[in-house]
Amino acid sequence: MLGVRVIAIVPAFNESSRIACVIESMPACVDQIIVVDDASDDGTAQIARACGDRRVLVVRHQQNRGVGAAIASGYLSALQEGGGARDVFAVMAGDGQMHPDDLRVLVEPVASDAADYVKGDRFRSAELRTQMPMARYVGGVLFSKLTSLALGIPISDSQCGYTAIARDACAQIDLAAMWPRYGYPNDLLGALVARGLRIAERPVRAIYQGERSGLRLRHLPVIAALIVRAGWRLRRASPQSLARQSLSRT
Repeated sequence: MLGVRVIAIVPAFNESSRIACVIESMPACVDQIIVVDDASDDGTAQIARACGDRRVLVVRHQQNRGVGAAIASGYLSALQEGGGARDVFAVMAGDGQMHPDDLRVLVEPVASDAADYVKGDRFRSAELRTQMPMARYVGGVLFSKLTSLALGIPISDSQCGYTAIARDACAQIDLAAMWPRYGYPNDLLGALVARGLRIAERPVRAIYQGERSGLRLRHLPVIAALIVRAGWRLRRASPQSLARQSLSRT
């Protein structure tokens, strides 16, 4: 229906209690589901394979490398599949925090060539303040403002991992050079802006089920440093690349 191939990248670490639900709720518009098991020790990979969905391909890391590295592995696997330039690689985490009904909203601007990369924006959800833990809310707002300042474009929700990217845009990114752990979204945004790729944001829901966030205080200076690196990349980018860059919201 979308006229392109849609591949869902599902990074997962010890998500044995949620991964089956994520796979079973995957929208019909998704042609393939690449589950990247980041060295889980709870049987996440086995449960994903046992779901019986023929769309599922499981990629497993032998050692834990981080959520950013898991997403990069998923992107690399999707690129190896071959396909059209506007095929869409959408990230939908294995913890069930991304509503499947929002996937199409992210995919459509990429499929129609209106954007190269679309980020979910949880801060435009009316229910956000009652659903998102306060620490996550404050941290998300702060890092979004810092990211916007570094990149020179307004980014409402820099830390949201619910995203979609075009195959040809993904192929332009040096995935091996991306930060492998928390802070990956900021690093990727910097790489995209430096290449003049079109970025859009679309409102998505945030789902929280009482799970503990893996984000710790030690991650905060790392994320801050990655935001600085994103700004540095931007300063080094060619004027031609920057002239092509844009951000849109609806």
